[in-house]
Amino acid sequence: MSSLSELSPDSGTNAERMLLRELAHQIEGELVSVIELLSEAAGRCEGAEARAILTSVQDRLESHVCLHHALQMPQFATTIDLASYLQQLCRSISRSRLEYEGIALSLLLQPLKVSSERCWLLGMIVFELITASARHLSLDGAGAIRLEVWGTANSVMCCIIDNGATAEGRPGLDRSIVDMLVARLNGTMDIRFGPDGTRTVVGIPRRA
Repeated sequence: MSSLSELSPDSGTNAERMLLRELAHQIEGELVSVIELLSEAAGRCEGAEARAILTSVQDRLESHVCLHHALQMPQFATTIDLASYLQQLCRSISRSRLEYEGIALSLLLQPLKVSSERCWLLGMIVFELITASARHLSLDGAGAIRLEVWGTANSVMCCIIDNGATAEGRPGLDRSIVDMLVARLNGTMDIRFGPDGTRTVVGIPRRA
């Protein structure tokens, strides 16, 4: 396994990170094993309907593997394009969940160079916020989510908008996770509920 010593010192010890990475690899390996079993079962299945169901489950699990991989912590400290990372992440989120619930996800992303560590942490915030939007949009059976990311001189701004119903009676966002991630990035978060949906804006410094 490659060294993690180049990662920022406040992101946990190397041993902790190596353990988390190893656990992530084990989980991904288990998912891949299940996918292989489904593929074999579909190949042996004689009924067209049953084979189609098995193939559909296999495709969805493969999407979850891609999502799981996209959310893994970075192995090295480097600078990457935030827009490209979020495009890949959002594609995985859409394929693993949103498409099955009739939820459209649109993106407006400005190319921005940020550290791999901050990119990963912001990606987890985006994942949590999109998932929260999907939870209450699914009550109506369809909906739309929009992700916008842009940069200022010193900050990265991330806005997630959905067209769900008003806040009353909707499944809520688990603020403890998102608040922890935002605090880790020394950022801010503002959530506005309205008759046309929810608008969440997260701002983080470009550099630690």
